[in-house]
Amino acid sequence: MRFPINRWLCKLSLCLSCAPVFADMADINRIFRATPQLDALEICHGGGCAKLSHTVITQAEWDQVASIFSPMPDSAQSERMLIALAIGKFESLIGQKIGTANDKAGTFKNSQYTGQQDCNDEAINTTTFMRLLVQAGLIKWHAVEDTRTRHFFFSGWPHTTAVIRQLDNQDRYAVDSWFFDNGQPATVVPFELWKDGYIPEGSPVSE
Repeated sequence: MRFPINRWLCKLSLCLSCAPVFADMADINRIFRATPQLDALEICHGGGCAKLSHTVITQAEWDQVASIFSPMPDSAQSERMLIALAIGKFESLIGQKIGTANDKAGTFKNSQYTGQQDCNDEAINTTTFMRLLVQAGLIKWHAVEDTRTRHFFFSGWPHTTAVIRQLDNQDRYAVDSWFFDNGQPATVVPFELWKDGYIPEGSPVSE
């Protein structure tokens, strides 16, 4: 697995979001290699995973997430809609525990908010959440892939997202929770559309 975030990109993101510390690439790569567990979750925040919080999802909380997939979706499209809702539920549950409940959409204008997360934090956490769903057999129509980044300054600010791949046709989709406040459903759109600079209608984010 390649490194999900380049070291220089992490540092840039932290600088832009006014965070005072730098991400530890060893931590980031450990999170991506490890099998996430409900009783030992590592959650990124602070910009580029500069801060790590350890928390748990209780059985009662997990039941809230799992209930989103009942009944199980009968199509890939339906599954993507439920994934979006589940990411929002994970954020709501965890935000109250680690201080990210007030996380606002975007990065650049929100450094004054406590618990703020940038797109790298969001992409890593979303990937972790979806891997939990896969392990539980709740995601069947898609595979979870590495994070992806668009722009790299050539056509705008770099921006990173989690990614899923539909198993029957290999189409990729961005699963991006950065466009709206903590606890809102993630934005799930075709990856190529996202890569071209997509920003969902109603989002306060501007790149």
